[in-house]
Amino acid sequence: MKLWKMNGAGNSFAIFDARAARFEPDEEQIREIAEKLNADQVIALERDEGRDGFMRIWNRDGSEVSACGNATRCVGHLLLEESGKDMVTIQTEADMLRAFRAGKGLITVDMGSPLMGWEDIPLAEKMDVRGVDLKIGPIDNPILSRPAVVSMGNPHAVFFVKDVNDYDIPALGPLIEWHPLFPEGTNVGFAQVIDRHKIRLRVWERGAGLTKACGTGACAALVCAARAKLTDRKAMLVLDGGDLVIDWRESDDHVYMTGPIELEFETEV
Repeated sequence: MKLWKMNGAGNSFAIFDARAARFEPDEEQIREIAEKLNADQVIALERDEGRDGFMRIWNRDGSEVSACGNATRCVGHLLLEESGKDMVTIQTEADMLRAFRAGKGLITVDMGSPLMGWEDIPLAEKMDVRGVDLKIGPIDNPILSRPAVVSMGNPHAVFFVKDVNDYDIPALGPLIEWHPLFPEGTNVGFAQVIDRHKIRLRVWERGAGLTKACGTGACAALVCAARAKLTDRKAMLVLDGGDLVIDWRESDDHVYMTGPIELEFETEV
């Protein structure tokens, strides 16, 4: 079985070619693979009728999840190179996604439409998703409060802050990740709006912790910022591992993510 070690804007993946061989690891094996290969997520590329491939996704803690934007860009690159096509389709548990070449070392993925209903996130109870009733710290002077929430095939809570460097994300992230408000857990974004075309973002990923980049997190941050009129519908997201351009198009309501990918090595296992 072929193994590719890749990253998308620093977001690190171990991708196994499971199209001709069974790959059914348990949670402990996923954790061991992620630890050994220093991967944020473990990916299985499987066959899919009517699509170029199916992508199965596990976080480094062993939990299986439905979506990962940067991994989709990496798998998209592999399928584009293999097929010679201009566009490939990738099925995930969340949706069918399309990947395109966008220049040297760049891949664009159509991430579909954001989901904005409280039950889509999901939340434990009905709330205004533009600012949910959640506070971290003293009630009268919280450290964080009222995040915007959205689903990009996985749940995201986005806090808009003055400076992302003012927050101890490894300490705060776990408090929010499995807060009772989020029955399926949530990814936690700390977004600093620089101007209408740029956002500085750091993300505590559900099941993976603080990563160098989070593709669905970047999409979620842009959607929440544009919805609040803090930015335009297209902006650059500056993450620890690189930059992503997110474009939430009015024409089809889809979110398009463009950014770099890197093949670190490939081997047979």
